[in-house]
Amino acid sequence: MTAEPFYKVAACVLIVIAVRIALRPGQARRFGTAAFWLLLGISFGVGTHLPPQVIGWMVTGMIVLAATGQVVGIGQREDRSAERESSARKLGNRLLFPTLAIPVIIVLGGIIFKYATIDGVSLVASSQATHVSLGLAAVIAWGMALWITRARPMTAFDEGGRLLQDISWAVILPQMLAALGGIFAAAGVGDVIAKAVGATIPTQYPVVAVVAYCTGMTLFTIIMGNAFAAFPVITLGIGLPFIVEQHGGNPAFMASLGMLSGYCGTLVTPMAANFNLVPAILLELEDRNAVIKAQLPFAVALWLFNVLVMAGCVYWI
Repeated sequence: MTAEPFYKVAACVLIVIAVRIALRPGQARRFGTAAFWLLLGISFGVGTHLPPQVIGWMVTGMIVLAATGQVVGIGQREDRSAERESSARKLGNRLLFPTLAIPVIIVLGGIIFKYATIDGVSLVASSQATHVSLGLAAVIAWGMALWITRARPMTAFDEGGRLLQDISWAVILPQMLAALGGIFAAAGVGDVIAKAVGATIPTQYPVVAVVAYCTGMTLFTIIMGNAFAAFPVITLGIGLPFIVEQHGGNPAFMASLGMLSGYCGTLVTPMAANFNLVPAILLELEDRNAVIKAQLPFAVALWLFNVLVMAGCVYWI
């Protein structure tokens, strides 16, 4: 088993949501919004069977739709707060069961599936044990939620579609930025950064190399919105040539704290929309940057911690 069946399920959900949006008369810019989710659904469903050029054009189409303001939320909707509060009081803590089940199933599945075999054949591809566990967890939690609330199956599409439209195009931002980081690394951006840093910063001092690496991870993450996108570029451009090769630092220790330094940037950038803007939207906060402002002091403290620990340990462990 691989994660491919779960991608098909996700594709079906996205396509159903797209069709329902297109058929909703009161939906603003319904055809542009429906086209966006339809393209995303097709890429999930048959992306592996399409030529890369076709997927590239589909992604470009999604970007154009988002950039031109064609992807919008539901807008004004019926106030059902009283009904929701009544239902929440009735169901109580049982509402948390599906949410809590997801991490439990992922952890257990990730451990069990790595060793589960039938006649010597692995039940799940070892490289995708966590992905399969996540897919199973989502499906099981979906069923649990329907059973606990006694809701109609179509309610999942209604509420899932509402949530997706509230998040809007930001839902694909992590994938886009992670892919962009890989493209930058393949294009040799790391080499350019290494030359620029070597020419302008006294990296012959071990502590300076550490500060440059942690700062680069944080700043590039702020720009990219994703530490995974920044990691290959900054590690190839600063971490490996200066900390590891020039000063003999421990690459594993450097990489772990370097990634954590990147997360400091994630805490303070609107580019990490799924972490910082979406919560503000879902909580209906007036200040869309409220989450970033609250996280800023912790980001600064965590960055200082990373620099001090890396400078004190990376050359000795």
